[in-house]
Amino acid sequence: MDAVTDKARVDASDQGVADIELTVVVPTFNEAENVPLLVARLREVLAGVAWEVVFVDDDSPDDTWRVARDLAARDPQVRVIRRIGRRGLSTACVEGILSSSARHVAVMDGDLQHDDAQLPVMLQRLKDEDLEIAVGSRYAEGGDADGLASRNRERISAAAGRVARLVLRADLTDPMSGFFMMTRAAFDGLVHDLSQQGFKILLDIFASAGRPLRFAEVPCRFHARRHGESKLDTMAAWEFGILVLDKLIGRYAPVRFVVFAMVGFTGLIVHLATLLTMGAVGFNFTASQITAVLVAIAWNFLFNNTVTYQDQRLRGHAFVRGLVTFYAISAVGAFANIGIAEVLFERNGSWWLAGMAGAVIGVVWNFTMSSIYTWRRGNNF
Repeated sequence: MDAVTDKARVDASDQGVADIELTVVVPTFNEAENVPLLVARLREVLAGVAWEVVFVDDDSPDDTWRVARDLAARDPQVRVIRRIGRRGLSTACVEGILSSSARHVAVMDGDLQHDDAQLPVMLQRLKDEDLEIAVGSRYAEGGDADGLASRNRERISAAAGRVARLVLRADLTDPMSGFFMMTRAAFDGLVHDLSQQGFKILLDIFASAGRPLRFAEVPCRFHARRHGESKLDTMAAWEFGILVLDKLIGRYAPVRFVVFAMVGFTGLIVHLATLLTMGAVGFNFTASQITAVLVAIAWNFLFNNTVTYQDQRLRGHAFVRGLVTFYAISAVGAFANIGIAEVLFERNGSWWLAGMAGAVIGVVWNFTMSSIYTWRRGNNF
């Protein structure tokens, strides 16, 4: 057993593992090289604090979870949660926090860009100032955002911050920060209201709180990335938009249903485009209509699988089964749409009202049945 491991065991024993003061939750994906470096950094900056770190890994292809597990086998201050068939930074953070009994919890990335030296500062401020959350800010006085990879990343971050303020209940200089610490009591008080959409859990926390949170911002340096890849991609941007949409309209309609309906509208465009193309090349209307329906349903399935149900995305054999069930559900929905529209038209003679009602019934049917049979949880593979 090496000296570092020996010291970790002694420290953990002295602190009392059952009485952890701070749990640091680190969501990871393909960051195997960073795990031992981050643990070493935490041991240095949190000396004297009863702490643990929980790596929540979404089954990384580079075996980040295995590296963390091997380290946890030797170090009682390290734990790992390996998630199978589930993806998403926000949900990873929530699962990691819920796995802890610590009085304070922190969230930070595993790419070594966050200013871990500020963790004890955050902890002290929470206790001394009776705060509920301390936010690491790149833009507060004394902070530094030089670690952003490019000017384009800086512009994206700034634009996202402006959008985020549409739903915030606090005047944050860095609402897109992924580095913060909060009390257990504050998290438990709002966890049921979190949407857990996308990759910005801090925004979700402030937007979901039923009252203004007692908070402070701690200026932080944003370091250059050492290993791993950026999580900021097209899907992350889309998930951020879904989160904002959920906080704006979620009280009136489920955001997943709204996105499902939006996908259906794009499917209508695909249907008409296919119908026009088939007719232009000489096919009769019946053949063109059948093809257009099949293409539009396939489009809706692919789009929903990628976007609406991104967290339950179907792969492999489940993808084929899902496509078959979606075709069957959509066929029944189409018949319901037509039948209801005809009945209403015969009763009131309003074609637009009848058509609208039929379309709504069709969308509600498709959404409800596909949520139950096509994208039911546990059916991802």
